[in-house]
Amino acid sequence: MSDTRTTPPAGAVQLERHGDTAVIRLARPEKLNALTPAMLERLSGHIEAVHADETIRAVLVTAEGDRAFCAGADLGAFADHDALAVWRHWVHTGHEAFRRLACLRQPTIAVLQAGAFGGGLELALACDLRVAADTATLGLPEVGIGTLPGWGGTARLTALVGPARAKRLILTGDLVDAPTALQWGLVDEVAPAGEVQETAERLASAIARRGPVAVQLAKQVLNHATPSSAEAFEALAGALSAATDDRAEGLAAFRDRRTPHFLGR
Repeated sequence: MSDTRTTPPAGAVQLERHGDTAVIRLARPEKLNALTPAMLERLSGHIEAVHADETIRAVLVTAEGDRAFCAGADLGAFADHDALAVWRHWVHTGHEAFRRLACLRQPTIAVLQAGAFGGGLELALACDLRVAADTATLGLPEVGIGTLPGWGGTARLTALVGPARAKRLILTGDLVDAPTALQWGLVDEVAPAGEVQETAERLASAIARRGPVAVQLAKQVLNHATPSSAEAFEALAGALSAATDDRAEGLAAFRDRRTPHFLGR
C-alpha cells in the first residue's frame, strides 16, 4: 500500500494508507458507487491485503461523491445474469467480499457521508462501526424491485436492530434518516455532513492508539462468543494477550504514568 493517492479508473475500489489506518474507498461516484462484480472482487483483494499487513490497526470504508455512499448493486449488471448465474456468481461474490470484511481482524468503520441503500447498506453492516452524516438516509429497498437483501443484510440487520425493526425495514423497503438509525443502533454516531469523515478518522485514531493485539483479539471474541462460550473465549484471548510485548509495555506505561507505545507484538 502507498501513502500517495492516485486517481482510480472508473468503477474501481481504491486502497490507501494513512499512517496506521487503511482506507478502502468506493470510487464510482457517477453511478452512486453502485457495486459491480468486478468491484466486489477488487474489494476482496484489498481486504486480504489489509489483513496481511501487521502494521494496519484500523480501517475506514469510504466512498467518493456527496450523493451516496453506495446505491447498492448495479442493477444493469444484475439484470445481465439469469437466475442460476445470480445464485452461482453474483450472490456468492458479494457474500464472500462482505464475509471477508466482517472477519477482518482489524476494526472497520463505515463512513456514510450520504445515503446507503441495498447492498450499500449491507456493505456498511459488514463493518464493525458506522458513522453517518446527519443528512444520510439508509435502507434495504430490494422488495420494491421484487427481490430481497442478498449479501448478508437480513442477519446482520437483525443482529443490530432486532427482528421487529429488521422486518419493518426489509418488508416495507422504507428508508430511515440518520437520527432514527442512531436511535435504533443501526449507526453508532451521527455528525454534520461536513464533519463525518473527520469524526470517523478520530474514532479510527482512538482505536489505533490502543494495543493492537488486544483490540483484534477483543474483536474476535465479540464476533464469535455466545453467552455459553464467552468465558472460554475471554480466557484464551486474555492468556494470549498477557504473553505479548504490548501487555508489558501497557503495564510499564501505567506504572510510569506515560502514554504507552504499542508495537503490535
